[in-house]
Formats: sequence, C-alpha cells, structure tokens
Amino acid sequence: MKSDTKIKSDPHKGFLYALGGTILVSTNFVTAKYGLGGFNPETFSLVWSGAAAVYAFIIVLATGQAHKLVLLPSRDVINIIGMGLAASASIFFAWQGLDRLDPSFTSFIWRFQPVLAIVFSVLLLGERLFMKELFPIVIMVAGGCLSTVGRWSIVGTGTVLTILACIAVTVQMLLAKTESERIHPNVLAFYRVFIAALAIALLTFFMGKADFNAKTSHWLVTLLGAFLAPCASFFLTFRSYRYWELSRASMVKTMQPVFVLPMAYMVFGTIPTGRVLAGGVLILVGAFWLGWIHFSTGQELK
Repeated sequence: MKSDTKIKSDPHKGFLYALGGTILVSTNFVTAKYGLGGFNPETFSLVWSGAAAVYAFIIVLATGQAHKLVLLPSRDVINIIGMGLAASASIFFAWQGLDRLDPSFTSFIWRFQPVLAIVFSVLLLGERLFMKELFPIVIMVAGGCLSTVGRWSIVGTGTVLTILACIAVTVQMLLAKTESERIHPNVLAFYRVFIAALAIALLTFFMGKADFNAKTSHWLVTLLGAFLAPCASFFLTFRSYRYWELSRASMVKTMQPVFVLPMAYMVFGTIPTGRVLAGGVLILVGAFWLGWIHFSTGQELK
C-alpha cells in the first residue's frame, strides 16, 4: 500500500499541524467523558460523529472545496470508504472504553496507537524502523502491564476496547496518509466523519440503543467536543500528512497526557494514583523516548 505520490517534506509545517491536531484531539478525553455521563455510549457516538460531520461539511463549503466532494477519483473511493468505516469502529470502541475508564488512564493507554502507526508505516508505507526503537516499546508494554495488573477485572474490558480503538485509528490513518496528497485534507476530514456517522447510526438504531434524552449541559459539551476533536483536529492532522511521514506525525501524539491530565483534574478533580500512575508514567516515558529516537533518526537520514 505504498503511496504513489512523493511526500512534500517540510518537517516544520508537519510538526506544527500535528501539534495543533494533538492539542485539539486531547480535549476529547474530557469532553467525551462528561458527555457520556448523559448519553449511553452508542447514542453518544452517533451524536458525536453526526455533529462533527455537519461541522466538517460547513467548513468544506466555507473554504470553497464543495466541488471536490463529488470529483473523487474512482481509485480513491475504496480507501475513503475504508477510512470512514475504520473511523466508525474507532469511535464506537473508544467511547465504550472511555465509559469504563478514567480519562487520564485512557490517555496513557492511547500511547500505543503511535507505536502501531510506526509498525504499520514500516510494513505498508516503506518507512524505517530501527532496533533501538524496540527498547522504549518494551518499556511501554511493561507500563501497561503495571497499570492493569491486579485490576484486570475492573479495567480489563475498557483497556481491550481502547486498544481495539487504537488499531482502528491506525487503519484509518494509514488510509488517510495514502490519499492525503491527492485529496484535499478538508474533504478527507469530512468523509471520515460522514461515513462514520452513517455506519454508527445504522448500528445504534439496529441495536435499539438510540436515546437522546440528556441534560442540556451534556448536549452542549458533546457538541463542543465534536467540533474540537473529530472535526477541527483532523483538519490539522490530515494537513500534517502532506508535509511529514505518518509515523513521525503520529509520534507527536505522545504528548497527549501532558494536556489531558491537567484538563481532567480541572474538570473531574481526579488523576490516577499508585500503580496506575506509575504504569502511565512508564508508558509516557517509553512513548517520549520512542518519539525522540524516531524523530532524531529521521533528521540524520535527511
């Protein structure tokens, strides 16, 4: 699945877009956790993705990209549909997992997604992986084990669902990367949430889980979060793919807990403690170490 167009390398732009996308998507651990207090996970996923699709469509119209929605090359349609379906799976699994877990702990578990992005970028996009990058991955796995040992009956289901969401996100990012230089990032971001919203709507109504009876505060926070994370963040993230390798753009996400922990403390007044915090710190250390190795190695190869 190698991209058939040459990457326009600009690490500075790629980093800034990836950083902006990371900051915005980090808000979802707090806004989604709050919204899930008023909706069941299925309905929340539908409202979240549906609102994001509306926002994305408005932005596409406002930026004069509407004509590109119907001028997609036929060879790209399958990848875009696959990206949207993978997005629906990631949204569904992510909120099922977050509903069962603390938002800060969840953000630590999500550090495995950049690792998956690196591995699949090597296997499918021809990017490089070095032996020294395996050591921080081992540290991250050790941190994950420390956080869950003795608590698997409590956090096991949520952790598995979150890891499944990480896998689904990696699939959609791979597909988005292959299309990022042929299709405008705004159009990609719209189709991602539009197709996801359709798939989630079918699943939610088929399961009989649709229940929109929630407090105004839950609606407002959910609608705000739907703009910041699944909409605005991906407009920036998909732009970063035009200037930077997928694996390196993904490594910027290792910083998410830096933003999530203070937000979670301000909103919910809690942060992980004990083995959960220690394991999370190990995951974060491994993720930062891996990110530094990957970034510095890339600079040496230029």
